[in-house]
Amino acid sequence: MRTSQAVEVLAALGQETRLDVFRLMIQAGPAGLPAGEIAARLKVPLATLSFHLQQLKHARLARSRKRGKLVIYSANFATVDQLIGYLLHDCCRRPSTSLASCEGAAAQPLSESAPR
Repeated sequence: MRTSQAVEVLAALGQETRLDVFRLMIQAGPAGLPAGEIAARLKVPLATLSFHLQQLKHARLARSRKRGKLVIYSANFATVDQLIGYLLHDCCRRPSTSLASCEGAAAQPLSESAPR
């Protein structure tokens, strides 16, 4: 994943309703959820949901498919994997660094791990 793609994905998730929609799709797994069910669970008007789903699709975080009259939305797990790989790339490509040591570094408070 290129930096510009990561920025686009993170920007799409940087809005509360879209993050809620995305989390719900992640929980639903590959089977996904109908748009109406997403709207009902999150108490979001369908027109508003449609806008947010389009933003998630544009960032390649969501996919849609028709099932009869329903449109089913699901998370695009390939994009999620690419984003995680991008975010962990510098941490985990150091010699003899494991993912566990990346987790340890991430657990430190920001003030200790990042110079000011």
